[in-house]
Amino acid sequence: QVQLVESGGGLVQPGGSLRLSCAASETALEHYSVGWFRQAPGKEREGVSCISNTDGFTHYADSVKGRFTASRDIAKNSVYLQMDSLKLEDTAVYFCTTECLSTGGDGSSWVNFGSWGQGTQVTVSS
Repeated sequence: QVQLVESGGGLVQPGGSLRLSCAASETALEHYSVGWFRQAPGKEREGVSCISNTDGFTHYADSVKGRFTASRDIAKNSVYLQMDSLKLEDTAVYFCTTECLSTGGDGSSWVNFGSWGQGTQVTVSS
């Protein structure tokens, strides 16, 4: 199990931005397909982004394309999720993961085979 720690969540107004960070200890994240998932109150967990080591692409759920950007800093052994133009429906707990698998679409059928962080709360509210 890879130990993952997320940070950067908070309260933001619609249209605002947040940057989530995820750090790993002892294990090099560059060897993993690293992803972000989220779970809103009363809803199933869904995939948001997946930096795939399998195909070399970064995948995004349809709802966040053009607004969110995932990145990885190998030197800092960290991954990030830059979230811009935030909407009320982006409110959720966001989780960093390893071994993500994107199936495209809205992220509802994405899978993670590896570790999960503890999550960080993002609240978009006016």
